[in-house]
Amino acid sequence: MSNSQEKESRKKKESIPKSIDPAALEMIDIADKAGLSTVFSRVDEMKPCPIGAAGSCCALCAMGPCRLVGKNAEEKTGICGATHGTFGARYMVRSVAGGVAAHSDHGRDIARTLLAVSTGDAEGYSIKDPEKLGRVAEMLDISTEGKDTNQLAGEVARKALDNFNGTAGDELNFVKRAPEKRQELWRKLNLVPRGVDREVVESMHRTHVGVDQDAEHLLDQAMRTSLADGWGGAMLATDLSDVLFGTPKPLVAESNLGVLKDDEVNIIVHGHEPTLSEMIVAATQDPEIIEYARSKGAKGVNLAGICCTANEILMRHGIPPAGNFLHQELAIITGSVDAMVVDVQCVLQALQPLAEKFHTKLITTSPKAKIPGATHVEFKEERALDIAKDIVRMGIDNYANRGETSIPEQTGDLVAGFSHEYISYMLGGRYRASFRPLNDNIINGRIQGAVAIVGCNNPRVTQDEGIIYLVRELIKRDILVVQTGCAAHASAKHGLLQPEIMAEAGAGLREVCEAVGMPPVLHLGSCVDNSRIMTVLSNIVEEGGLGEDISDLPAAAICPEYYCEKALAIGTYAAASGAYVVFGVRNPVEDCKEVVELMSNGWEEKVGGQLVFEPDYEKILEMVTNRIQEKREALGIQEEKERVLMDMAARREI
Repeated sequence: MSNSQEKESRKKKESIPKSIDPAALEMIDIADKAGLSTVFSRVDEMKPCPIGAAGSCCALCAMGPCRLVGKNAEEKTGICGATHGTFGARYMVRSVAGGVAAHSDHGRDIARTLLAVSTGDAEGYSIKDPEKLGRVAEMLDISTEGKDTNQLAGEVARKALDNFNGTAGDELNFVKRAPEKRQELWRKLNLVPRGVDREVVESMHRTHVGVDQDAEHLLDQAMRTSLADGWGGAMLATDLSDVLFGTPKPLVAESNLGVLKDDEVNIIVHGHEPTLSEMIVAATQDPEIIEYARSKGAKGVNLAGICCTANEILMRHGIPPAGNFLHQELAIITGSVDAMVVDVQCVLQALQPLAEKFHTKLITTSPKAKIPGATHVEFKEERALDIAKDIVRMGIDNYANRGETSIPEQTGDLVAGFSHEYISYMLGGRYRASFRPLNDNIINGRIQGAVAIVGCNNPRVTQDEGIIYLVRELIKRDILVVQTGCAAHASAKHGLLQPEIMAEAGAGLREVCEAVGMPPVLHLGSCVDNSRIMTVLSNIVEEGGLGEDISDLPAAAICPEYYCEKALAIGTYAAASGAYVVFGVRNPVEDCKEVVELMSNGWEEKVGGQLVFEPDYEKILEMVTNRIQEKREALGIQEEKERVLMDMAARREI
């Protein structure tokens, strides 16, 4: 590419729209006119290092940083002799370890809360789904006979914690939830995780200078570490959250910045810990708290969410999400947020300087995360409800300090709350809950396959654009879409999580969805709840008729707008489980050709899945739909079958 072409390419990237969300664009315009710094303005001011962005830089020791660039870069090495392949593999392993640590630490905190509930040391919490507690106990090889709820909860919590620290045995308990063929493959390849902590520590050890220097061997560790999250930490987090707070069922709500109220105290919870947000929900619904808000001149207390905390309280309570990752600053710029309560993950340090320009009180709550200048109120489970009420009162007291507000009108209606248990019930009914109808309609071609569209926003690409484009194009092609995380928020804001979207679905998908009362786009929860997707895929395999493993299914996963290590951890465990996974934005190891080849064709041969990167959304669509058709052809179901209405004689023969 010539210099003039490079300049033109850069100009095009700089001129991309910031968002396709009208509410976001309205607030960005207000911010720009006021000279306010936001993630959308800073991304233009901070150009990425092209060397590091493509995996050609290693900064793991004081002999470097080393850069492998210029002529014959693939033949060069770092000072220690590390090759491009080692650079890229170390990057992937450390990124996966970081993502697994974050996701799984979330699950560990849920397990500790469950343990505190079992001993009566967690104020305000209770076991909301004792039936699921029993099922989880069985999965953890714990007998339920003759035990009351609290005793069983204590044993489940302790065994869950053993799965984190690696003392549960040589294999994580939930590995047995995967198809038998997949388990056998993992054991053969020595990929079965032994414990979340053990795999994360070993990943950090192996990537220290002078230890593991074989790219394929390093990437095997990336897969094993990621599986500790997908079939361990994250899966336990989802199941134990259901036990404590209730297994989600479909409910309706609104989304986007328009859910904020001019005449009520607006409190936003942001982050990832449902232990805190559950208590904030309870506090805002307390009659005494509501009356206190009225005494300060407000009509009441309005609670909304950002990011995955928003998904947690949406899925179980119908609390409206104010937006996804890139909405956190925009919410403050409305001037209507009296308190933003944050815990861990995806929380921008820029929130506090911005909050100081408005009246918003930023409150940090986790012992793991502080922000300079923010008010810190450490959350403790033994005083959970009291602390939550204190936090809400701080927001109420701040209501009087509001100035002029600029709340966008836009909202999107949505239906959320689809757990894997409810999907089974929805397809088969109370007494015959089953994935059989879904399998049958994939086999007969009315549904071509299923795709998960998950993950984050990234300001280096147009907010929501890739997510919305892919959702719309896939359902047109009779492909069922499941979503989690900020990608689900995007669909909610743009009206793709409501029944009316059925009109955009292909004829086959629409026929099935209308018959069972299932929308063509299913919201399954937070990013941690990607484990629900793995469980759904395993259930489809177990139901029969679509192969013996996840890798046989006409299915794929897309993360169009990723930005963080957690996304790479999720993508890796999905690929290691046999899924075809495509990321947008950019390939962080693009220059490391050996690693690119290993994660695509190498993993395809080894585990039946791939992790590939493609920034062009049209190409992603083509890649994914081709993959689905290839899998249908391999299963011998590529041709749509005519629907046959059976008479009683034919039924008797069956």
